[in-house]
Amino acid sequence: ARPAMASAGGPDPERPHPKPFLIGVSGGTASGKSTVCEKIMELLGQNEVEQRQRKVLILSQDSFYKVLTAEQQAKALKGQYNFDHPDAFDNDLMHSTLKNIVEGKTVEVPTYDFVTHSRLAETTVVYPADVVLFEGILVFYNQDIRDMFHLRLFVDTDSDVRLSRRVLRDMKRGRDLEQILTQYTTFVKPAFEEFCLPTKKYADVIIPRGVDNMVAINLIVQHIQDILNGDICKWQRGAMNGHGRTYKRPFPEPTESSSVLAAGKRSHLESSSRPH
Repeated sequence: ARPAMASAGGPDPERPHPKPFLIGVSGGTASGKSTVCEKIMELLGQNEVEQRQRKVLILSQDSFYKVLTAEQQAKALKGQYNFDHPDAFDNDLMHSTLKNIVEGKTVEVPTYDFVTHSRLAETTVVYPADVVLFEGILVFYNQDIRDMFHLRLFVDTDSDVRLSRRVLRDMKRGRDLEQILTQYTTFVKPAFEEFCLPTKKYADVIIPRGVDNMVAINLIVQHIQDILNGDICKWQRGAMNGHGRTYKRPFPEPTESSSVLAAGKRSHLESSSRPH
């Protein structure tokens, strides 16, 4: 019989949580990063699990945009601020938050409002999990952050497909087509080519076509399950001289999730509310 999962009250704060398996997911704008993450979570039977009881969670680099000055905010509202540049992100906060997550701590993640381009006062509390998927256009750009991932995925989707998705998504938000295209050609495309695309070489697994590539996604999900079931000892990045630690905690099968764990909220990061 499988062991009982976390109680309805959430994880026991007195008991240290095993260090999670941290997965970085990168790719260009509208490549399907968050969709791939959601599919991985779904196949692991975690997408309908109540937030505090989840074994797998998804975080976005977009939560870590810097607080803008009044001048930068005015530019952003006109579509003249480069949100695709590495300097747009608060790398120090991102690094410290991920460090705490890897150490199995409960953290508070900033909430960013993409309508007003500002960081909100309220934060999202993220509880320890077995697997953490961290997705964003530049998650592999900073070496300190890149080196923290145990597995690196790059979602490689055709640029025309990405542009058409981006246009449709931004128009649904009421944005002007001309402004969308100007922003894309001025900031998004050049930044992708200069900063995002070169980080593809750091990926362990490249996923062509994104969520349409179910062969690749199923292989990744099986790999994650093997790690969590203790079948793979040396999951830590880098050599461990054969003394890697093993996981002995069984992972619930997708069919069991609804009966073992109460169904609840979906991922707190809605892909429709995010720019990338």
